Amino acid sequence: MQKIVVLTGAGISAESGLKTFRDSDGLWEGYNIEDVATPQAWERNPALVQQFYNERRKSVLEASPNAAHYALVKLQEKYDVTIITQNIDDLHERAGSTKVVHLHGIITRSQSSLNAEFTYPINGWEIKMDEVCELGSPLRAHVVWFGEDVPMIETAARLCSTADIFMLIGTSLAVYPAAGLINYVPSPVTKYIIDPHIPYLQSNRNIRAIEQKATVGVPAVVAQLLEAV
Repeated sequence: MQKIVVLTGAGISAESGLKTFRDSDGLWEGYNIEDVATPQAWERNPALVQQFYNERRKSVLEASPNAAHYALVKLQEKYDVTIITQNIDDLHERAGSTKVVHLHGIITRSQSSLNAEFTYPINGWEIKMDEVCELGSPLRAHVVWFGEDVPMIETAARLCSTADIFMLIGTSLAVYPAAGLINYVPSPVTKYIIDPHIPYLQSNRNIRAIEQKATVGVPAVVAQLLEAV
């Protein structure tokens, strides 16, 4: 069974009504990134950061997977599919994908503010400031902030190096280290890039660019791949 590795970004979730991580004005849902998505922001104003991610979590839980998420699930019928996502939502899992690696964490879990390895399920959509981990520190969203390590990046790089087919969906390749993952995909491997705005790549070897939004381009590519087996 051939192995397909898929890297998804904000574009696939945007079609489910979730705002992309950073709008053209540099803001995320009206907030400066530095005020809500850094360890320093948590030190300065933990209540604001907690409120911000509680609101994002509520939006995620109200959203539903779209045609692109469901199309990727169909690939599992004939391929060994692993999805690496830069997104902090759980839409891939809710659609039915069984092997999902979250590079930047997942907002539907909480974590210790002292040790990111201590994670917990969240009852509902809200983390309260008086909730603490087993170490006694306040709980925060289980997401990777700017300035923090990306613990799953080595796992993701290893997965990319084993791909027989690679798909890049809804990402501008602007956020590192995730943007460098395509460089680990072997050169001979076919690489499908699905996005209304195809990002620039230094190497264009075996690139198949589909300049469409995810809900159109992904089902079309999936249909081709399923017919090819």
